[in-house]
Order: sequence, then structure tokens, then C-alpha cells
Amino acid sequence: MSPLSPARVNLSLVDELQSLRDHWKWFLALGVAMAVLGTIAIGSACLMTVTVTVVWLFGFLMLASGIATIVSSFSAGRWSGMLIHLLMGVLYTIVGFMIIDTPVESAIQLTLIIAIFLMVAGVFRIVFALSERFTGWGWVLLSGAVTLLAGLMIYKGWPSTGLWVIGLFVGIDLIFNGWAWIALALALRKTPEVKSVTA
Repeated sequence: MSPLSPARVNLSLVDELQSLRDHWKWFLALGVAMAVLGTIAIGSACLMTVTVTVVWLFGFLMLASGIATIVSSFSAGRWSGMLIHLLMGVLYTIVGFMIIDTPVESAIQLTLIIAIFLMVAGVFRIVFALSERFTGWGWVLLSGAVTLLAGLMIYKGWPSTGLWVIGLFVGIDLIFNGWAWIALALALRKTPEVKSVTA
């Protein structure tokens, strides 16, 4: 039998599915933990703390990326390539330091960028849906309207929204991802156990 035959491929998929099924409790625990953390994150008392923490970590990522880019720039083959990488690394490092030094002010500025991005993305989705009228265009139109409205609301409340919007987004993302893991775990639990058959 060929190593790439459908029978062997199916056996491999069965083994992988069985392995996932055996660990469904871990997926469930991960999902519950993420959902709980997300719920805590969107609590009114925690929003600013989560926002500042996320921005602070983002600053450290920018700083680490800048240092790595500076180090890697010296391995560039040509001088022009080295100069561009070096300048990018210096820029990332400076921005990272600025974010770490002033996380609250950085959160406010990042929130403004998020608001502008949401408004622009919403307008593009609305225009695209109305101009193309493809199958299901109404959902894209609704999505664009909601995105535009969210951007306008954030922009209208700026700069005070800068103290909680990022934390709210992180909390909502954790909740949705947590429920996705929970759904996967429950689906794996209901999957019938299949014994792999060696060919």
C-alpha cells in the first residue's frame, strides 16, 4: 500500500482526532479560564488597568523588535539594506521606549488611531457592499455600519475612551475565544471513540 494512500491518510486523521478527543478537558479548562479572564477584564474597575497593561506590553514588544532589527541589520548584505534596517530598528526602539515611559498617554493616542481605523474600515465596507451587491451583501453592509458606528462613538468620547477601549476589546476577545474553546471541547467530548486500525 502506498505511503500516501487514502487509507493511511484516514488512519492518520483518526489518530489525530482521537488524540484531540483524549485532551478535551484541557481545551475546556482553557476556554473557561479565558472566558473568566475576559469577564474580569471588562469589569469597570479593571478596564483601565487592562488597557495600560496591554499598551505597556505592546511597548516592550516594540522595544524587543527594535533591538532585534538593529542587531539583524548588521548582517544585511548591502549598505543600503543595512541602513534601512538600522533606521527601522532605531524607530521601533524609540517608539517602544516612549510607550513604556508613558503608557496612559500612549493608550489615548492608540485609541484615536483605532477610532479612525474603524471609521475608515466601516465606510469602505459600506461602499463595497452597496456598489457590488454580491450574495450576502446585506451582512457586509450591516457589519460596516456597526464598525463605523463603533468608531464614531469611540472618537466622540475621546480622549476619555482611551482609558478603557483597548481593555474592553481585549476582554471581549478573551470571552469569544474562551467560548470557542469551550464549544470545541464539548464537540470533541461528543465525538465517538474510534480505535485506530493498523494497516
